[in-house]
Amino acid sequence: MHNEMISIKNPKSAAAEAFRTLRTNIQFSSLDEELKTIVVTSTQPGEGKSTVVSNLAITMAQTGKKVLLIDCDLRKPTIHKKLGISNQDGLTSLLSKEKSAEEVIKASSIPNFYVLTSGPIPPNPAELLGSKRFKALIKELGEVFNVILLDAPPVLAVTDAQLLSTFCSGVVFVAGYGQAEKHAIVRAKELIDKVGGKILGVVINKIPAKSKSYYYYSYDYK
Repeated sequence: MHNEMISIKNPKSAAAEAFRTLRTNIQFSSLDEELKTIVVTSTQPGEGKSTVVSNLAITMAQTGKKVLLIDCDLRKPTIHKKLGISNQDGLTSLLSKEKSAEEVIKASSIPNFYVLTSGPIPPNPAELLGSKRFKALIKELGEVFNVILLDAPPVLAVTDAQLLSTFCSGVVFVAGYGQAEKHAIVRAKELIDKVGGKILGVVINKIPAKSKSYYYYSYDYK
């Protein structure tokens, strides 16, 4: 299920260590408030946010915390592909009351790591993610799981990440090295700030390896 995730495939690698550093930085980024719901997004497609959030979820689960990863990209979901699991049913099935949480939340082979895929693509993604039912669902799941990570669509493409940021603990941006443009990152930040979302920091992804000890992923505080 997770063989291609670097945190499992090569846990002693510099990249895997970088995810553990990211986990620690997030945990200490807010000492006065417990970060239970974290949105992971990017400015544009292809920057690696789904890979980052999957590895982050795994490293958090490895500390003993009960972690749920939700694919909230209801337009172009990829978590099920990354983890090699079915997406026949998922979040949209739960929101439409076709399935129960017990039926759609999948336990992984990694202790404490659970996944809720997107489910069938709906005609109204933004409306679903901004609905009272979805907010109530996140609150209910927060009583079962220690941490909930939400994989959201790129900020500049659609409003979904903005909607999620209004009721989640914080937002982490993934910026592809050589891909993300400065003005795009600034604009994305402005959009999250505009709705009152809390930005935790930026993950610089896809940095070229210059040596064996060079991190492929790094975390930078705002």
